[in-house]
Amino acid sequence: MITLGDWNTLNADAKLIRFEVFVQEQNVPPELEMDHMDAVCLHAVAYDEAGVPVGTGRLLPDGHIGRMAVRKPGRGNGIGGALLQALMAQARARGDKAVVLSAQTHAAPFYQRHGFSIDGEEFFEAGIPHINMQYTF
Repeated sequence: MITLGDWNTLNADAKLIRFEVFVQEQNVPPELEMDHMDAVCLHAVAYDEAGVPVGTGRLLPDGHIGRMAVRKPGRGNGIGGALLQALMAQARARGDKAVVLSAQTHAAPFYQRHGFSIDGEEFFEAGIPHINMQYTF
């Protein structure tokens, strides 16, 4: 089940997932992981059958999708794809002409399977290789 909402509604579950995946697993500094943009984003949180939060992502006002993360037990089960599709549908519904994201390079094939194309050269963010990608509606 995917729940969409604002930061006030979903921050506890989104923070739990993002801290576990980005800070603990990938060693992203906590001060880089949480930012002021959370307050103005549409957030998505996926829950398993027991109601445990397993994945999250956010849609920024400018059409960027970011902070996509799925906890280890939920990976490979379509949760990331469902979150991505839910955020893309919201962007399309509000009239966005495209969505863009900065993918960790190892995740680029996942986004390509969902119709995204690479836009530019690889760069490093928080010490992790990334690539910009886009999808036009």
